[in-house]
Amino acid sequence: MCRNITELRGLEPPATEDEVEAAARQYVRKVSGIRYPSAAVEAAFEKAVAEVTATTRELLGELPQRRQPPKTVPPLRRPEVQARIAARQG
Repeated sequence: MCRNITELRGLEPPATEDEVEAAARQYVRKVSGIRYPSAAVEAAFEKAVAEVTATTRELLGELPQRRQPPKTVPPLRRPEVQARIAARQG
């Protein structure tokens, strides 16, 4: 189902809070079918993101170290994504 969900385990340096939340948001968008939540569903959507983020943090904290890093670089570490984020903020 979610082949493109970002792998966070085994990153060096470890996954940041922003990376964990971005992966959780990606998952909630995929399973809900909602990319941009309306005002009617925003509270439920954001609650789900917060819960998935917390659970992901807990899971990553309990898993043993990976022997190899993930095969792909997480989106928030890619230069083109960093440039888009900087452009939105500046």
